[in-house]
Formats: sequence, structure tokens, C-alpha cells
Amino acid sequence: MKMSQTYHLITLGCPKNEVDSDGMEMLLRQADYGVSADAGQADVLIVNTCGFLEAAKEESIGVLQELADGKRRHQMLIAAGCLAQRNGEEVLARVPEVDGLLGTRRWMDVVELIKQVRGGPEQRRLERYSLLGEPDESYVQAVPRPPVAGGSAYLKISDGCNAPCAFCTIPSFKGKLRSRPIEAIIDEGNALVEAGAKELVIVAQDTTDFGRDQGEPDSLPRLLSALCNRTGDALKWVRLMYAYPGHVSDGLIEVMASQEKIVPYLDMPLQHGDPRTLRRMRRPSRLEMVYDHVEKLRAAMPGIAMRTTFIVGYPGETEEEFQGLLQFVQEIEFDKVGAFPFSPEPGTPSAELPDPVPEEKKEERYGRLMEVQQPISLRKNQEQVGKVLDILVEGQGEIAESGAPLVMGRSYRDAPEVDGLVLVPGIAEAPAGEILQVHINGALEYDLVGEPLIAETFSSRTELLAEFT
Repeated sequence: MKMSQTYHLITLGCPKNEVDSDGMEMLLRQADYGVSADAGQADVLIVNTCGFLEAAKEESIGVLQELADGKRRHQMLIAAGCLAQRNGEEVLARVPEVDGLLGTRRWMDVVELIKQVRGGPEQRRLERYSLLGEPDESYVQAVPRPPVAGGSAYLKISDGCNAPCAFCTIPSFKGKLRSRPIEAIIDEGNALVEAGAKELVIVAQDTTDFGRDQGEPDSLPRLLSALCNRTGDALKWVRLMYAYPGHVSDGLIEVMASQEKIVPYLDMPLQHGDPRTLRRMRRPSRLEMVYDHVEKLRAAMPGIAMRTTFIVGYPGETEEEFQGLLQFVQEIEFDKVGAFPFSPEPGTPSAELPDPVPEEKKEERYGRLMEVQQPISLRKNQEQVGKVLDILVEGQGEIAESGAPLVMGRSYRDAPEVDGLVLVPGIAEAPAGEILQVHINGALEYDLVGEPLIAETFSSRTELLAEFT
């Protein structure tokens, strides 16, 4: 009996890539491909690449080169995703062993690409295959996803972006906004819940622009209401990521506040806090609008956790502008802040701007920004002490000093992969994906410490904090 072919897939980059990889995996399994944890034993090697920043591009090239170095005669190597779409020729030049390119909007054709390569000439390296163009309408339809591990799943509602940000490469390889039909999103959400998802994390390049390409701007509230109302009780949390300033409407705030399944959490990447820098970034620069958004969100949802992201060291950023950013951070008091030094990306308007900020100055400003945010984060966490929070269990571990068992999970205040954890000592086992009620009795800069309501823990609050500090 002939053994089925196997694949080994590596995903790099953001949650949107993870969603596409899940779709590819399910399509491969439907085509009778088995998964191989060992790249050396797989028939098909796939890297879902990231091309957003130069560092991400080099990481993707490095992974492809590593697989190419160990590639055997029968194996096929496919570069998929953003870097394949954005810099396909460079990928082929730097990694000649790549047999095929699969673009950002053609991941659903992964099986077809494999067939093309398999049916090609015996010496495949002389003729590479690519699927990089626009797909048919199957792109926007729901694709079955693998079983959910850990109780949380990303749900992508659109792809592409219409924003004119001067530093961003995404529109160049993702294209314009393309929203998925609401029915397809609901179907996929229900399938994920049936597969074990307790949390659905809504993602897109700009979630709040959903529906604008269909002539229906501000469609996100309607989508969220439908998702909450048409999923079963097994779905506990719906989390919204990547909101765009100016697109956070009163209707969206009302739906977030009124729908029980939507957690009071919002990720709104702002990129800077000084109007002059924001104008050079081609971002919304009217800070009064941001203050208004935040005031309305906090009034409607007093316990809301707000996350944002900033770029430091953007070309022309003066010390005065950077001080404007620090003042903005201190005034708004975001619960969570991510930041990264500016990286000039070829082909973007920002790469041509004068007055670049030296690398050492970028790093110094990054450090100062995080120093300002750290006590804010700690204070926000300390406000949780004494409360009872539901946490979604992510895994188990142990305390290094004592070897005592430890459960790690996330509350509504923490998005997967980017935010902190709730640490619960004293529990030997709790399955990933289970929801526990935890009494919070300690706070660190980024994490919380608690004890479960279902059992007594081994330590007092003082002893717990001593273990982690």
C-alpha cells in the first residue's frame, strides 16, 4: 500500500499568517497529505513567510536557506506568504532551491501548486512555479480549520489595507482591502467553536475598515453582533485587534459594551503621540480624536484594557516630538504598550525621508519609552488585586526556585502572544483551553498572580510575590 505524502509547514510573522497556515494545513490534510514534525522526512516543505520588515524578511530567507541546505532530491520547497508575494524574485535568487512561490491571496491553491511542481520537468530547479495573482471567489469563503489547541483561535475577517501609512509595505503585497462575506465568517467562527475554541480573536490589517470595500463602512458592529448572537454558549470571549484611529465608531463602542461575549479589550495601534510625526507617517494626527475615543470607551466599559503600538526614531523625530510621545503615553495611560524602533523599508515613502535618526538614538528612545510605560503597566495590574477574573489556561510549568507547580493563563485583559499572563501556583494540572476563576492576589509589571477559587494554594500573597520578584 502506497504511503501518503507528508508536509512540514513553518509559519513566520503575524496572526494573519497563522490563519492562512491553518487553512493550508486543512486543505493538505483533505488531499491526504500527512503532517511531519521532522523537516528531513517530509515530502513537501512550506514556509509561510513574513515580509513586513527587513528583519522579518531576513528571518524568512534564513529559514528557507536552512531548509534548502538539508533538502533531499525528492523534497519540494515552497515559499508562501508575504515575502513570496513582495520579493519573489529575490527569494528565488537567494534560495535557488525553492521550487514554488505561493502568494498571500493564493494560499488556498497550495495543493494545486504542489501538483504543478510534481508534474513539471524532472530537473525542477530549472523551472520554478508561482501562484501570485488574484484568486477566484474561493478566497473569501470559509475554509475548514484544524482542531483548536489551547482554546483560542484567530478569525480573519478581511485582507489587504487601504490606509496610506508612509512606513508600511503591506498594501504593496497584500493589495487593497477585501472583506469576507459575513456568512462565511460566521460559518468559520462556528466551526472553530465546534473544534474547541473558547476565544475568537478578530484580526485583519484594519478590522475597523471591514465592509468599506463593499460600500458598507462601519460594518464591524453588525458583524460582531451576528458573531455573538449566532455562536453557541461554548464561545466565551470575542477579542478585537487592530482598530484604526478614526474608525472606532459610537456604534462599535455600543456593541462592544452590550455584547456579553465581547471582552472589554481593544488594540488600537497609534504609532506615535506627536501630531508632527504622525503627519509625516501619513497617519491620523488629530490627537483630540484619540482622547475622545478613549474617553468614550472607558465610559462605556470602565474595566476596558487598551493596547497600542508606537514607532520610535521615525525620520525627522526631534527630541521635542519624542517628548510629545512620552507626554501622550503618560496622559492616556494605556494598559499595554508595544514599541519598536523605525526600520526603513524599500519602496515606502518613509524610506526616502530626510533626517534619519541614528540607530543608537532609536534604541535609547525605545528604552526611555518603555521606562515611562512600565510603572503605568504595574499600576494598572495592581488595580486588579482583590478581583476575581476568569482565565483561559494556556499551559503548565513550575516555579524555578521551588519546583512548585504553576498554571499559566490569560484574562480578558491579555491578548495571546503579545500581552502578559496570569500565573497560578499550586495547581498541578489544568488542561489548556479550560477556563478557571482566579482570585488575583499579586501584580507584577506585566503579569498577575492569583489563586484558584476551586482549591487552596500553597502560599500567601507575600510568599507568592517573593517567588516571582
